[in-house]
Formats: sequence, structure tokens, C-alpha cells
Amino acid sequence: MATAQRFEDLGVWQDARQLVRTVYAVSMQRAFHLDFGLRDQIRRAAISTMSNIAEGFERGTKKEFVQFLNIAKGSNGEVRSQLYAALDQEYVSEKDFNAMRDAAICLARRLSSLIRYLESYRSNSRVRKAGKC
Repeated sequence: MATAQRFEDLGVWQDARQLVRTVYAVSMQRAFHLDFGLRDQIRRAAISTMSNIAEGFERGTKKEFVQFLNIAKGSNGEVRSQLYAALDQEYVSEKDFNAMRDAAICLARRLSSLIRYLESYRSNSRVRKAGKC
């Protein structure tokens, strides 16, 4: 089924990692950085997105991978919602907001596509084969 041997090979994980980088960079700006609650929550949601993709892949079964991809998709939605709060508080510029929102929407679409692909795949086997160290 999958050609990826490691979660790092997955485009959705790479996109989620880039979103984490961007969220951290933007949330380092002074006003945003001082709002500890929003800053920490958006960072945790972004990291959760990336981490759930990795965890689901490492679990190895299609069923668990899909479950964790759905959790990642939910966390990604949380990032988008928190971006609106950051915009409303003027912690991010309209330009940064639009770029991050668009990246999060693109990631959500890619996650949905991967979920649909996995759910349509007949086998309930492992998503990756155990390799040699």
C-alpha cells in the first residue's frame, strides 16, 4: 500500500512540520509571545497535528493510522481557529494570517485525501513493513 518507510517520508507530516515552524516563528513576536495561553495552545495544537501523523504511522495498522490522522485533522482545525483569535487580537498581520490559514487548509485537504485513500484500500494490513535496523 504505502511507499513511505518512515513517517518523515510522508508529505502530510512534512507539511505539518512546516506549519509548526511557522507557528513558532510568528508566535515569537512580542505581543503574541506575551499571550501565554494562546501562544502555548496554538503551539500545542500545531505539534499535536504533526505528532499524531507520526504516531499513527508508527502504530502500523491501517485502522489506527486513520484514527490518528483524524485526530491530526482535528488539531489542525484547532490551529486554524486559534489563528483567527491571533488575528482578532492583532498578534499576526493579515498577510501572515492568510499564509498560515491557507497552509492549514491545504494540510487539512491532504489529510482528508490520505484518510479517504486508506479507507478505500481493501487490506486491513499493516501500513508499513518492519525493516531491519
